[in-house]
Amino acid sequence: MRTLRVPKQNVSQLETVFDKIKILHEAGAAAPIDQVNWKDDFPKSLPVTVRVAHDGEKLYLYYTVIGEAVRAVNTGDFGSVWEDSCVEFFMQRDGESGYCNFECNILGVLLSRRHESREKGEMQTSEMPLILRFGTICHRYEGDRQVSDWTMYLEIPKKALGFDSFESLSGQRLRANFYKCGDETPEPHFLSWNPIDLPKPNFHVPQFFGLLDLE
Repeated sequence: MRTLRVPKQNVSQLETVFDKIKILHEAGAAAPIDQVNWKDDFPKSLPVTVRVAHDGEKLYLYYTVIGEAVRAVNTGDFGSVWEDSCVEFFMQRDGESGYCNFECNILGVLLSRRHESREKGEMQTSEMPLILRFGTICHRYEGDRQVSDWTMYLEIPKKALGFDSFESLSGQRLRANFYKCGDETPEPHFLSWNPIDLPKPNFHVPQFFGLLDLE
């Protein structure tokens, strides 16, 4: 099981999203999303990293994806974003059985639910306006093949993570996993930070989450 120590940084005090991304680059904890769990059926791998920090009130994520043949079809929140070029964060409070997921495609379109199980969950509709998303896309060619390098920056407030207003993220331990997928992309793939020991792709598996220790 992988563990990531997430630093506390005064990200919210910075003026622009570019300043916030810069501090995540410089001081965020880096987690490689490099586990190819179903190599026989889905061998595709990509260089994908997420950098993570918090300030007690929000969790900050910055994903970088290199060289993907992208798909961008879903344009409305709560759509089937996992079919597109997509990055994901699943988390569970220490000692709880339920979990939350945050799935964001290359366009910044987001799906977030509170789950009791994969099949049983509730949309986080009231929290969606509070979750900031900012992405960049650079299209280029590798020979005659078009690929894209892209990034996605997310600010997730503690309420969306299941914390009350009087609680701080400081000192918390979360069980979590980071993912990169694209079910209907030209090269379908299912990558994770912590490995998943199951016969078929499934990200709704808290038993395979790693640990985030928030300073």
